[in-house]
Amino acid sequence: MPDAQNTCEASLRVVPANQVAFDDVQSVFGVRGPAARCQCQRYRLWPGESFGKQPVEERQHRLREQAGCGDPDAPTCGLVGWLEDEPVGWCAVGPRSDLNGLKRVFTVPWKGRDEDPDDPAIWAVTCLYIRKGFRRRGIASALLRAAVEHARSQGARALEGYPITRTDVIDEELHVGTVPMFEAAGFRQVSAPTPRRLVMRIDF
Repeated sequence: MPDAQNTCEASLRVVPANQVAFDDVQSVFGVRGPAARCQCQRYRLWPGESFGKQPVEERQHRLREQAGCGDPDAPTCGLVGWLEDEPVGWCAVGPRSDLNGLKRVFTVPWKGRDEDPDDPAIWAVTCLYIRKGFRRRGIASALLRAAVEHARSQGARALEGYPITRTDVIDEELHVGTVPMFEAAGFRQVSAPTPRRLVMRIDF
């Protein structure tokens, strides 16, 4: 019998979000749960903004603009994974300097590092979200590898991720990815800002 994970990865098609309809992205996120509420905006808040007070509709509006859905000439903030005609996965990837919320956090990824948060040549993967019913099939790993090639093709000098060190956590915490997943994609550890999170990086 073929290995389900390998079969799934082999048939996965990954495309930039600006080449798909916004409804396809929303199909991955669903209508309830953390992804539907977040809309990949937690790391994109501007100074003074409160995530808890921001309406979901505003987050959706911002994500639509950031993803450039339906406009292949627009910049995009993510990738969408497809199995046949089903959108099944989302990967947030883009310049680290665009992530204003991330720049406000001292611990992850900045603790113990001498980095310029405004360097647009350093990209980051901040979210790997897989649609319910398609998880634990290797889709997130395939999306991460696609993110590496996407960042490279767009002229990034390096790509970072901030995976969690444990897997015995709720699914919501796994959106940052796991250490073995990043290692398999060619990333190396550059710091350990907390016992639960690493900074991992691949230089081009």
